[in-house]
Amino acid sequence: MPRMTVPLRRRRRPSPASPAHPRPEPNPFAPVAAEELVSAPGPWHMLLEARAPWEYAAMLAAAPFLARLPAGDGHPVLVFPGLGAADFSTLAMRNFLRDRGYTPYPWQQGFNFGPRHGVLEACRERLRHIHDRHGERVSLIGWSLGGIYARELAKEQPGHARCVITLGSPFAGHPRSTNAWRFYEMVSGQAVHDHELAAQVKRPPACPTTSIYSKTDGVVSWQCSLNDPAPHTENIEVHASHIGMGMNPLAMYAIADRLAQDPQAWRPFDLKGARRWFYKVTHGAPLLAGFVL
Repeated sequence: MPRMTVPLRRRRRPSPASPAHPRPEPNPFAPVAAEELVSAPGPWHMLLEARAPWEYAAMLAAAPFLARLPAGDGHPVLVFPGLGAADFSTLAMRNFLRDRGYTPYPWQQGFNFGPRHGVLEACRERLRHIHDRHGERVSLIGWSLGGIYARELAKEQPGHARCVITLGSPFAGHPRSTNAWRFYEMVSGQAVHDHELAAQVKRPPACPTTSIYSKTDGVVSWQCSLNDPAPHTENIEVHASHIGMGMNPLAMYAIADRLAQDPQAWRPFDLKGARRWFYKVTHGAPLLAGFVL
């Protein structure tokens, strides 16, 4: 991991024409925000993204085992795709949810190129429509950038959201801690340097909120996908790639387990029995972990 340094700047002497109280220059020795110190995943983790087809094959192979999971209660689930992806990318997940007895819905906004004009309002209307159609709260699942949509909609419409599950979503760190921030700026036309918005996105919704993440994610630094400890939040680590997480059998099992929870009697993911061999539960972690200063 490369050593991070802070460049020194020479202090300029104020000119005679300068105001009595000039604006102070940035202090080069001031503490750097923790989220600024998290590096994006390196080349090795990016190469591991090539395993995504094998994750889909593993999901097909695990179908008989996944079919033995408890049946769902039929409640609606709205699924959001990741950056640059469309509803076809969540088809395997939605088919799995339908087989388990839930009523999944695609987001129906085409390719996810960020919150461009009209997209957020269409998402709000879609959630309201599904809620009114079923007469009950909707579970929200978001993959990568789609997870941020899910979290924010749950904050805006708390009476419509049953629970939120995110997959490799970068809601807790600086956008540059991902390998997708340049693509995001290009396709969305928006900059990623909004610290006020970043603080808002980090705050979890009021409903049960689960983050499923991978330490071998090749797109999003795993530290950026950790909920702060709270009675209604949790972080579940799985072995998965970023682009394969939405069809990874371990992630599908965790999703089914979380959707089966009663929101009024919600409990965190239990690492009982064989689960401890395949999952880890993280109750928040410092963003500086594993980085050399």
